Amino acid sequence: MVLSAKAAVVHRFAVVGSPWKGVFCTRIESGRHYGKHSHATYGMGFVEHGAQRSASGRGRVDAYAGDVITTNPGEVHDGQPLGGASRRWRILYLDPEAMAAVMEGPVSAVEITRPVIEDASLKRALHRLFTRIERWSVGKSANGAEVLACEESLVQSCALLLGRHATAPAVRETTGDLERVRDRLADDPFDAPTLAELASIAGLSKYQVLRRFAKAYGLPPHAWLLQRRAEHARQLIREGSSLALAAAAAGFADQSHMSRVFLRHFGFTPGAWQAAIAFNTGRSPAATILR
Repeated sequence: MVLSAKAAVVHRFAVVGSPWKGVFCTRIESGRHYGKHSHATYGMGFVEHGAQRSASGRGRVDAYAGDVITTNPGEVHDGQPLGGASRRWRILYLDPEAMAAVMEGPVSAVEITRPVIEDASLKRALHRLFTRIERWSVGKSANGAEVLACEESLVQSCALLLGRHATAPAVRETTGDLERVRDRLADDPFDAPTLAELASIAGLSKYQVLRRFAKAYGLPPHAWLLQRRAEHARQLIREGSSLALAAAAAGFADQSHMSRVFLRHFGFTPGAWQAAIAFNTGRSPAATILR
């Protein structure tokens, strides 16, 4: 009997820094099926090639080439190719503080209303934004005109998105007990609680904690904790920490464990993120990493 080797799943990525703290871009082509996860950032971009099916807080959605795709901070979603082996997309991520700085006002009461949007003018604005940021990243010119061009496109894209496709956020059904469970998970990266401890904190059974926490926050406690560790490690690396120190400080078993969670959560490796940030601060000759 001859067994054929299983074809490798396509997964290529680039990470690009920007002129501003808390803003970066990714370009990913992937055949991977992403499980449920969320980001601590706003995300806005578009599908370049192929199509994707995903679940979001507003049900199942399909996105095709040319569609704008978005995420809110903390919005749980997944994704898989639709009608083909892979799909390719670009996303700009902004920390909430960066979005507030761009819009010159608080954004805590603002939520993007749809994960998939048909808006040709917004898509053109985003395409121009990506082009300008990539041009800036390649040249890393001290010429202020290039940074000004990037900033104009960033403000225009954010204004179009929030002006046309945003509203007050949906209210999550949480209780003080579940908030205490969440706070305990976030309290110490080196001391993950047992499910029994979480049940005791909430005054619920283990099963009730799992079910109610997942309903309130989109993920069960362990997956939520890994996400928080990944976001914490990303911030540490952005601040100049080495990969090994970031992995240890964020509570990962080792750097390899952090890399696996990074790739599953963000779609790129810690090394790619470190290279983009290092370039952005003048410590590296490269702004993007391809794998």
